[in-house]
Amino acid sequence: MLKKLKNKITSSNLFQNYKKILPFVKPYWVRALLAVLITIPIGSMDAVIAWSLKPYMDVVMIERAGQSMEKTFLIPLLIIIFSSLQSLLNYAATYLNTWVGRKIANDVKLKLFDKLLHYNAGFFDTQNSGDILFRFNNDVDMACNGLLSNLKLFTTRVFSSLSLIAVLFYNSWQLALVAVVVLFGALYPLTTVRRKIKSVMDKTIFSGAAVMTHYNETFSGNRIVTSYNLYDYQNKKFKETLKSVFKLGMKMIQRTGMMSPLMHFIVSIGIAAVIWLGSYLIVTGEITPGNFVSFITALIMLYTPIKSIGNNYNSVQMAFMAMERVFELMDAIPVIASKENAKKLEKVEKEIEYKNVNFEYVKGRPILKNINLKVKVGQTIAFVGNSGGGKTTMVNILPRFYDIKSGSITIDGMDIREFELNSLRDKIAVVFQDNFLFAGTIRENILLGRENASEEEIKLAIKSACLEEFISGLEKGLDTQIGERGVLLSGGQKQRVAIARAFIKNAPIVVLDEATSALDNKSEAVVQQAIDNLMKDRTVFIIAHRLSTVRNADKIVVVNYGEIVEEGSHEELLQRENSVYASLYNSQLK
Repeated sequence: MLKKLKNKITSSNLFQNYKKILPFVKPYWVRALLAVLITIPIGSMDAVIAWSLKPYMDVVMIERAGQSMEKTFLIPLLIIIFSSLQSLLNYAATYLNTWVGRKIANDVKLKLFDKLLHYNAGFFDTQNSGDILFRFNNDVDMACNGLLSNLKLFTTRVFSSLSLIAVLFYNSWQLALVAVVVLFGALYPLTTVRRKIKSVMDKTIFSGAAVMTHYNETFSGNRIVTSYNLYDYQNKKFKETLKSVFKLGMKMIQRTGMMSPLMHFIVSIGIAAVIWLGSYLIVTGEITPGNFVSFITALIMLYTPIKSIGNNYNSVQMAFMAMERVFELMDAIPVIASKENAKKLEKVEKEIEYKNVNFEYVKGRPILKNINLKVKVGQTIAFVGNSGGGKTTMVNILPRFYDIKSGSITIDGMDIREFELNSLRDKIAVVFQDNFLFAGTIRENILLGRENASEEEIKLAIKSACLEEFISGLEKGLDTQIGERGVLLSGGQKQRVAIARAFIKNAPIVVLDEATSALDNKSEAVVQQAIDNLMKDRTVFIIAHRLSTVRNADKIVVVNYGEIVEEGSHEELLQRENSVYASLYNSQLK
């Protein structure tokens, strides 16, 4: 999806982007407006300093014989006062811009994070962590903080330039015309910046995301790196990525690096032309030396930022592009969401039914083909079959982790797509093969099933999940920290915490996705007891690799290559002639 969004980004629409960000600015509009207003005197004071040099120079150089020294000290003192005031206002503007920028960035990140939480499983299947970090975090910082700081710079320069141009025309309209023509000539190269950096910028963004992915993979896969001695392998991959980032950075310099030198050259021509013409006007008496010094000062103050504006303009364009990418994400509609006027699923009373269900992850490569299955409330259904045959997919489409291509899945006769999504998922508890635990305490992870559970309910869940003995042996008990991803717990302990979480949720439908297949025999026995407790009085879907764990299921469904090839109880399938299940079961026993 991120690639699709990247391809959809078109030319900059400054007005629309600022219009979209206005709701985020609104809560802080007073400070934002004050930050902009402060830039007016900041920029205008440049002109005051340049203008003051005319009377000063005329007094010192022309009328020095008849004037007291008091006047010669007054103007320098005023320049110091104005410069000090300008510095204080500049600090205030920087502080306000940073405050507003970070507040807006936080609000945008919160909204994007909420958006990220609601993306469907297919989105995460096709993205890596670096892409998501860059698009949902770094782009926001670049867009919000970058645009506001550049807005301060822009407004300051605008008022500074207007006031300085006024000083130029005040001192000499002839010289001012030359200066303004050169100014526009120096700014012309900026019109080509966006076109030059657009393609390189897109590639740089995704190369930067690849760097983040390397760090994330090294963190998460540190034990694999260590056990397989993958140091050289990981270093080589990281080196290649850094080389790519370096090449893109140099390509950016190649395309934009000549801008500042070119503008510097054009500005130098303007200054030379003004000095030549100014000298002539002084000789002819059309302007005074004070006019000329004031003009040159204003001109240099006007031109100096122009020499380096190319680099600033690059960052402005990058901030605009980041803003476009942010709003592409914000405007994207999740593929799986509740319909308008969707109904709330209150309870599951009768049955769950798959009707002619077809599904594919990749277009043209079907995973499930014309699946038909009825499951009565309270039954335990086990899915078995060949690896990659569609067992996990069968249960993943029930809570709408993915939506089916055709057909329907109904609960008590109503298509699950008609139910409000949260209410549907509230009725389903899932225990995966490798359950994800969040950094925090055991208590916090169990309460993820239902935050308002009472102490009695927590104790019952712990007992049912066979966690009592383990927790009682911990110094801090339920409040023991388990580390990121539950790294401080064993596989069996993590599974039982996940089962306790499912108990707390108290959902009428339970999905067990090969919940014991990664455990040793001793751990499996304890976890299996916890699972048996969880299954009581619930509708249960089991995905099983070890067929010995599903003999007591009410119905065993054999799924091979996306089709249901047979279904029945353990005894019925063993007695059936040419039974696929019997063949699988006997081969495992041997």
